[in-house]
Order: sequence, then structure tokens, then C-alpha cells
Amino acid sequence: MPQVIHNLCEKSCSLPEATEAIAALDFDPRDAESTAKAAHWLRRLSNNRTFLADRLIDRLSGRSVGEPTSAYGPQAIILSPLRTGARGGIFLRANIWPAEHDLCFQNSGAKTFVYGIPHDHNFAFLTSGYLGPGYRSDYYTYDYAQVTGYPGEPADLRFAGRSALEEGKLMLYRAHLDVHSQLPPSSLSVSLNVMHVDPAQPWHDQYGFDLDNGEVTRVLSPNATEVFLRTAVASGSQEAEDFAQWVGATHPSERLRLASFEARAGRASDQQARDDLWREAERNGSRMVTTIARERRV
Repeated sequence: MPQVIHNLCEKSCSLPEATEAIAALDFDPRDAESTAKAAHWLRRLSNNRTFLADRLIDRLSGRSVGEPTSAYGPQAIILSPLRTGARGGIFLRANIWPAEHDLCFQNSGAKTFVYGIPHDHNFAFLTSGYLGPGYRSDYYTYDYAQVTGYPGEPADLRFAGRSALEEGKLMLYRAHLDVHSQLPPSSLSVSLNVMHVDPAQPWHDQYGFDLDNGEVTRVLSPNATEVFLRTAVASGSQEAEDFAQWVGATHPSERLRLASFEARAGRASDQQARDDLWREAERNGSRMVTTIARERRV
């Protein structure tokens, strides 16, 4: 399960102070010392009991126009711009977690807030319970290197426990290791996050899981490159077709290789041409592409 970080600091700080301090650290979640120092500043920010309300009121009253307010969903609030360093980028955000009896939950449903959708992350982040009892999670771990990401693939999930992100609790979610299925808190809650952005992140997938069967359900992380490739091939450009052939044969991302075959299959002249293409895909050398190609071929 995520690493629990013990820090009993009682001092507080402002949002700008926390942002500047964590950026100056060039926070790297793979470095224990860097993580501990960033967690210290997140703890101090969590001790500031008014900064988030002040920021929200400024936004609601129109005193802070033009600031980004959300990312990753309707309940996320961006607290600082992306700051880049030698070991990646960081930004701070707050997440609002409604309870089942809250009107926004009843109107939007559980999935809007990612409740009951078991998933890992293709990024690491520090989190702190800021307000309320906190969302609950059932935690699992798995071996990312042994998973290619096709639907129905066994993931060998290992249960690690259940806990809630109560006020003051600090945790490090580790990329490609910690899987959780979130449950609504008993009352409205808020968490604060220090997000780490790895430049290679778009090429590493985030997965959804079926806990009952211990399987991958789908890839959750969006990748604009796939959409661009599909659109270019669909336009009928010969250059795009040639590029897609190169991607399908040699690109290091198995997911992009699959997108190449799917894009070209969509333009195949008949069923025989599609089957020939998927036979080629079966010999691609990628376990993901081979498995899906066998399902696609008639």
C-alpha cells in the first residue's frame, strides 16, 4: 500500500511558501530524503486551516480571474502552476471527495469521482488528508513490469489493506505499484497533493482493474499521440500510412504499435485485407499486440 510518512510538525505555512520550497527541492519521489522534505512542507501547508477556503472564496467572488481550477476530474483544484526541474516537474492540487449523501455525488454518480474504479497511477504523488474523515481505499500491489495492459490480462494483484486518508495523514503513492479502489468518505473531505510529473509519463500506462478476477480491464491514461496517429492515417495520406507502418514495426510503446494497426485496419479495403494486417500484427513481438490481434482476426 502507499508509504505512510510520519511527520508531527505543528508549524504552518502559506501556499506560496510551500510551492516555492517544494520546487526548490526538485522533488523526486524515488529519493527518500527528497520525499521526506517535500512531505514536511505538505504537512505545514495542511496545518494552514484557512488557505484553501480563502482561495475558493477569491475564485467564487471573482477576485482571482483566469487561474486554472481543475484537472483530472471535476473535484480537482490546481493550487500552483507546473514547475519543472532536473528531476521532473511538480504542481500542487486539492481534491474534493463528496460523501454519498452529498448532492453532487447523487447528481453525478460514483464514477465521476473515481469511486469503485480500481486503478494504479502512472505518476507518483504525495497526499495529505486536509479536511474530513477522508476517502477510504482498499489497497493492492502488483508487478507492473509483468503486465502489458490488454483487457483480461492477469495482474496478480496482492491485497495490502484498507485505510482512510484522515486529517493530517501523509502518504506517498508510488507510480506503477500502488493500486487502490476508493470508497466515499462518511462526510465531505479534502486532500492535498504534491504531484510529480515525469517527462516519460505519457509512455507509461495507467490501468484499471477487475478485483474479482484479478485482471486488467483497460488503459486509463490518455495519450494524444494515439489520436494524432489515427487521425493522420484516416485522412488517407500516404506519408501517414508509411509512418504508421514504421510505428507498428519498431516503436517502443506497445500501445502505440497497437494504435498503428487499428488505424490501418480501419482503412483496409475488405475483410481479407484486415485479416492479413492482423496476421502481421500477431508476429509483431509485442504480447499486447499479439493477444489483441488474435481476437480481431476473423
